[in-house]
Amino acid sequence: MTASPRVVIIGAGIVGTNLADELASRGWTNITVVEQGPLELAGGSTSHAPGLVFQNNGSKTMTEFATYTVNKLLSLTKDGQSCFNQVGGLELATTPERLADLKRKMGVMTSWGVESRIIDADECEKIYPLLNTGKLTGGREVLGGLLIPTDGLALAARAVQLLIERTREHGVTYLGSTTVTGIARENGKVTGVETSTGVVPADIVVSCAGFWGRELGKMVGLEVPLLPLAHQYVVSTPLPELEGVNELPKGASKPILRYQDKDLYYREWGDRIGIGSYAHRPMPVDMSALPQVPADEMSDHRMPSRLDFTLEDFVPAWEDSRDLLPALRNAEIQDGFNGIFSFTPDGGPLIGEHPDLAGFFVAEAVWVTHSSGVAKAVAELLVEGRSRTDLHGTELTRFEKVQTSDSYVSETSQQNFVEIYDVLHPLQPRKSPRDLRVSPFNVRQKELGAFFLESAGWERPHWFEANRPLLEELPEEWRAPEREEWANMFHSPISAAEAWKTRTAVGLYDMTPLKRLQVVGPGAEALLHRLSTGNITKKPGAVTYCLLLEHDGGIRSDVTVARLEQEKFQLGVNSNVDFDYLRVEARKQSEADPAQWAHVTDITGSTCCIGLWGPLAREVIGKLSSDDLSNDGLRYFRTKEISVGGIPVSAWRLSYVGELGWELYTTAEYGLKLWDLLFEAGQEFGIVAAGRGAFNSMRLEKGYRLWGTDMTSEHHPYESGLGFSVAKDKTGFVGAEALVARKEQPATRALRCLTVDDGTSVVLGKEPVYVDGSAVGYVTSAAYGYTVGKPIAYAWLPASVGIGDAVEIEYFGRRVAATVSAEPLVDPGMERIRG
Repeated sequence: MTASPRVVIIGAGIVGTNLADELASRGWTNITVVEQGPLELAGGSTSHAPGLVFQNNGSKTMTEFATYTVNKLLSLTKDGQSCFNQVGGLELATTPERLADLKRKMGVMTSWGVESRIIDADECEKIYPLLNTGKLTGGREVLGGLLIPTDGLALAARAVQLLIERTREHGVTYLGSTTVTGIARENGKVTGVETSTGVVPADIVVSCAGFWGRELGKMVGLEVPLLPLAHQYVVSTPLPELEGVNELPKGASKPILRYQDKDLYYREWGDRIGIGSYAHRPMPVDMSALPQVPADEMSDHRMPSRLDFTLEDFVPAWEDSRDLLPALRNAEIQDGFNGIFSFTPDGGPLIGEHPDLAGFFVAEAVWVTHSSGVAKAVAELLVEGRSRTDLHGTELTRFEKVQTSDSYVSETSQQNFVEIYDVLHPLQPRKSPRDLRVSPFNVRQKELGAFFLESAGWERPHWFEANRPLLEELPEEWRAPEREEWANMFHSPISAAEAWKTRTAVGLYDMTPLKRLQVVGPGAEALLHRLSTGNITKKPGAVTYCLLLEHDGGIRSDVTVARLEQEKFQLGVNSNVDFDYLRVEARKQSEADPAQWAHVTDITGSTCCIGLWGPLAREVIGKLSSDDLSNDGLRYFRTKEISVGGIPVSAWRLSYVGELGWELYTTAEYGLKLWDLLFEAGQEFGIVAAGRGAFNSMRLEKGYRLWGTDMTSEHHPYESGLGFSVAKDKTGFVGAEALVARKEQPATRALRCLTVDDGTSVVLGKEPVYVDGSAVGYVTSAAYGYTVGKPIAYAWLPASVGIGDAVEIEYFGRRVAATVSAEPLVDPGMERIRG
């Protein structure tokens, strides 16, 4: 590709214009922005957005997007006025549960490097004098708040005009009032954008069309899983209390306010108050029924994204607002509308390239809050090949096929709308849809009283009520202390019994939700050797744990590769993103050299997997199989085909819980029978069905990393404790050159194992870690270690913090003492796992 490819951006809202600016600032000059509405008022979400920018988010990535947006809009000025009014943000608590949650959020903000503090009710009133800090309806009262001084108001429409002005000076072309009618393509690549005024040639097309993004996706056969939903917003009549307070007619001097206990937010609008409400029923938008507004008739009050106001839905919110802000009791609603925003199944944006159409990119479901940050990430993706901000939680292809269906997108997006301000636990399960994806063992798991949580549509047992009687037998040293309320949610002491039985007898684990791929063909070895850090050229029967890297050496995923035959491999990967990455790379390789074709297939649904682990695992399987499963017969990290009770099984000698045993793979039709055979054979050896609660505890005791939580594309193997997964003297793989440079540089950070000193405080992840009173890192994974009898947390810390050093973890506003410990905590000599 030339240094300045032809880029067409669809949509001149806050995302599209920001992207044009980010690309132009990196030297790309051949950029065209196509907008269906008039450029001065495009009529999309940007045109009516109230502009509140809260950086507070449980996702590090989303917070980075918001912080970049704040800083960029602050720097975007004209005539001495910035496009960001940094009045701060204040989240109120009117219940003890909300106040506790704000303390937790303050910790997360500290982890992500954003200043915040908890303030009491008196200071809330001092900062925001309009507040009613007395008794509210229902007996509530303001108990305190979370203040983030760097939050504020984005002047989105103004920013768009300044960005258009600035980018035009850099050669960017804008086509307003121009409708996109199709995407031109040839040989699997985009060649242009078909519009109402002709074809605009393109090497790269980026859809920044907002809630029109799903319709644009259909033009290229791409499921864009977003749902346009209407969201109510009103502006009050003037308030005497605000007369002359704000300099600009639409300005503000007090912090933006969130009253999340009632699903409301507020901003000053000159001498008026703007109120946004999520306290109404979800209102999916019928795209075919959008207002058809001619360009010359577009106005602030008439545009496609501004739907008629439904007063009956707002009445309760208006009463709650008058309750919280008494000044509104003498005011009325001057203007109200139902504005359209995009929601997705998990609430995140959609960023990335069409897996089957080269050059077609998406940046959709992006709110003003994250707009500049997303644009920067996409520009880096296009110019440098990858974003410097980790995108794994925002990848376009992160959803499974069932999660992109219209019914799933609609239901889950509406659920996200309803829950947008709820206090949600990190393990909070969906109520619906459920039972979308179940393993062949599901019927037995239900009979054993499994408590299920859901991930990627899969039902995953976390513990089994059938094991509750084991608590009476549980040795004292395995008994965990009582947890505080938050850590105790979606937890059961039964997990201790399941861990005990796995460590001392044998446990049966459902590993079916692990995504499995099959790679076959004469080019399979070349493909995997080029993409992975491991030596996968071993003879059939070898299993290799290795990494997939970005070109800069960052970890894009970790995978387990088994060579089943000379031209047949099976992989355990993390998500659908890995599948699409490998599939696309295989296609490119096959096109470059047809003799080196490789075919990548997702075999997850047609297969299943049981983890049979524990010191007595060999005794159990020995009752069912005559195959040699001794250490000599099947060594650690090897695989072979065996028969278990007549069922053909692929046995992999590895264990994610650090015990002797195997991952046993078979096709789905044999799954239930395999479970029954193993469970019955294991009765005399004390076998238990065990869940994710025990599993997570034991994997942390063993020091095993979880990609996407413990490490991401932001981290390289050596600082992550995964240097062993890079084959010695191997070169030529993706990221190899950058990795050499990283290895030679002194590490500045490291992933460390912490044990909690008091032996009782269980944290959950994302909490800040302090050294000598300063926040220097954050927790990734955490669990109670039943084998070691103390809580465990892994955390990113400066490399200078070593084993034996004292640290503190901030948990709900209090400091918990911990110690950096050598890892792994269990079986450092590998005697147990090697049997």
